[in-house]
Amino acid sequence: MKFLCHTTDIPENSSKGFELPQGSLAVIHKNGQFYAYLNHCPHRGIRLEWEEDQFLDYDRHFIQCATHGALFRIEDGECIAGPCPGEKLSSVELIVDGGRVLVNLPDSE
Repeated sequence: MKFLCHTTDIPENSSKGFELPQGSLAVIHKNGQFYAYLNHCPHRGIRLEWEEDQFLDYDRHFIQCATHGALFRIEDGECIAGPCPGEKLSSVELIVDGGRVLVNLPDSE
C-alpha cells in the first residue's frame, strides 16, 4: 500500500488529485468515506478535473467530467448522466488506517 495523505488533507465533501508514477488519481471524501479512482474519463480517456483538485459538480453530489459534463456516482464511479451512461470510472483500492489514506497500485511499495 502507498501512503497518499492524511485524512485531514481532504475535507469532507471535497476532492484531491494525486500524481503518482502509476498515473493520476482522484480521491473523494464524502459522508465520512474515501473513494479513489484513476483520473481518466471512460468516454474520452481524458483527465476529469476542472482545475487542480476540482473533481466534483457544483453541489458536490457527483464526480463531473470537465470536458463533457458526464456525472459519475461517488460511491461506485458509475456514469449516471452524459455521453457514457453505465460506464464506470476505474476504482483504486483504498484504505484508511490511523488517519492515513493508503492506496494499492501496481508496482507501488
